[in-house]
Amino acid sequence: MKSVTTWKLALLTCSGILLSACQNGNEPKSESKTEEAAAKQEIKLESKTAAGLETEDSKVSYAIGVGMGEGMSNNLKTLDGTGIKIDTQIIAEAFADGLKGTPKLEKAELEEVMKSFQERMKVAMEAKQKEEQAKAAAKTKENLASGADYLKENGTKEGVTTLESGLQYKVLTAGTGKKPVAADRVKVHYSGTLTDGTKFDSSYDRNAPATFGVTQVIAGWTEALQLMTEGAKWQLTIPSDLAYGPNGRPGTIPGNAVLLFDVELLEVIATPKKEDPAPAESADK
Repeated sequence: MKSVTTWKLALLTCSGILLSACQNGNEPKSESKTEEAAAKQEIKLESKTAAGLETEDSKVSYAIGVGMGEGMSNNLKTLDGTGIKIDTQIIAEAFADGLKGTPKLEKAELEEVMKSFQERMKVAMEAKQKEEQAKAAAKTKENLASGADYLKENGTKEGVTTLESGLQYKVLTAGTGKKPVAADRVKVHYSGTLTDGTKFDSSYDRNAPATFGVTQVIAGWTEALQLMTEGAKWQLTIPSDLAYGPNGRPGTIPGNAVLLFDVELLEVIATPKKEDPAPAESADK
């Protein structure tokens, strides 16, 4: 839950978003320019609204306003689901009053209003958090039952092998290379989904294979990798107790979720063995 003090200051601090609003991180920098020339370079901003934005200063002013507005909009989204309704038109008018120094409420009244709002927000946020926790707990319980059903049905499908641990796999492509051991590192391509088809991770989408230690991943992966050989591609069905368990992975994987992976073992990177010490030279030499 966000600090109410932080939220109270959000309108003031969101001007810092101006940095991201006015900068384009993808714009290439010329290495031939000197620091002096770069410092003198004029800011050139394109605006969709031409009227009233003819000068560079007017464009900068507009950029500041957009940055602050977007920052406030993001802060207001934290109130979604709390029942607290904020009138953005009044915020815009009040912002203008603040700039002009002509607020319609006295300072003491403004402070009292904000104090009351903070209390309302605290109560609303706590209620929202409890509601979300209750929903997550119910979903976790539901996943435990539905996951067991899914594993039972999947285990009957052609080509699926169920191991003693509960891990299930299907060989899509047989490998012919080395088989990793616990001490090795591996390079793999993979795609992971929930049983409803929701994709939560994929090295294929990033076009970048992952490299890690065999024992540095979830238990289902560690077990499966040591059964695969280089060049193999398997479809894994991993029970929740061999994955992320009842806690899941917040924001990505629900509690007690059965996970599905397509895993392609590209390379086994064997851990170098310590060389035997060189034999001592004979004293007779």
